[in-house]
Amino acid sequence: MPEESQGIVLASASPRRCELLEQVGIPFRIIPSSVDETLLADETAEDHAIRLSRDKALEVAGRQAVAGRWFIGSDTVVVRDNVVLGKPFDAAEARQMLTSLSGRSHRVISGYAVHDRDSGRTISAAVVTRVFFKKLTSREIEGYIATGEPFDKAGAYAIQGIGSFMVPRIEGSYTNVVGLPLCEVIAALEELAAIKLFDK
Repeated sequence: MPEESQGIVLASASPRRCELLEQVGIPFRIIPSSVDETLLADETAEDHAIRLSRDKALEVAGRQAVAGRWFIGSDTVVVRDNVVLGKPFDAAEARQMLTSLSGRSHRVISGYAVHDRDSGRTISAAVVTRVFFKKLTSREIEGYIATGEPFDKAGAYAIQGIGSFMVPRIEGSYTNVVGLPLCEVIAALEELAAIKLFDK
């Protein structure tokens, strides 16, 4: 495991991002960012996700009291008909979102950024996955809302949870839909010499 001053820091409190990094055995610490996540009027969903990912990584890296060398930032948005769907405020909004996604496809866009504090270099990009929903009945929508799962999820669903019953297929990265495009993040960590996979 890296020394704390040379370690990896995840600039997010998302339990899903934590679980994804843990499942591939990457050691890291969690220090959430305090970046404002408001969508700017002139930016696309991809630009928004990349900007927030970079801002999160750089904001935490800029705290002098925080030890670490490599900082990971990420942001995930759900987009339907060029409309960004955030986390629903209440059951009515969750119902509206799920009804609008029923029987059709939408995009999930995750930005990521890996910042190397020593070199000042940052690798960032966005990954897009197309997610297809089956046609949902009103009973399924109401039952899913009653589980409480939709309320802290962009687009009002979790593909890795109970919400998997709604998704017959995807095109693209699964981990991207969960909240962190692992393949791309691991490649960035390798390029910045933060990790070396399968090194004996």
